[in-house]
Amino acid sequence: MIWKPHATVAAVIERQQRFLLVEEIGSRGIGFNQPAGHLENDEDLITAVKREVFEETAWQFEPKHLLSVQLWRKNKHDSFLRVCFSGDVHSHDPDQPLDDGIIQTHWLTREEIAEKKSQLRSPLVLTSVDDYLKGEFHPLSLLQSCLNNNG
Repeated sequence: MIWKPHATVAAVIERQQRFLLVEEIGSRGIGFNQPAGHLENDEDLITAVKREVFEETAWQFEPKHLLSVQLWRKNKHDSFLRVCFSGDVHSHDPDQPLDDGIIQTHWLTREEIAEKKSQLRSPLVLTSVDDYLKGEFHPLSLLQSCLNNNG
């Protein structure tokens, strides 16, 4: 068996000391996560995170910083390489249907997120908020993409 981590993106979005999370139905029931999802074929990381935020929250996202690159080994068979961004949202479309499995969005304080620890999709949710609050920001220029569409 060949080991391959899932490549994912996530966004930490803060407004007035509250963070945008999605409430979603997952394999363990109802949980909370940053807007996040899998990188799709022929998609760079910034395009992926903008798409995921819009699909899951109906907000337009503008990444400002790379927050962290995280490896989470969920179990013996599932590992996730997660590229986490911070930035701002604008132009909310309340009529936009949210992705399948998304119940609703919430703006929560760090303390409210910590109180939901057992319902967080992964330990990376609170870790990412804490990294943001520490001011651990890195330039987007660290990211490079070489998407060869010619095979």
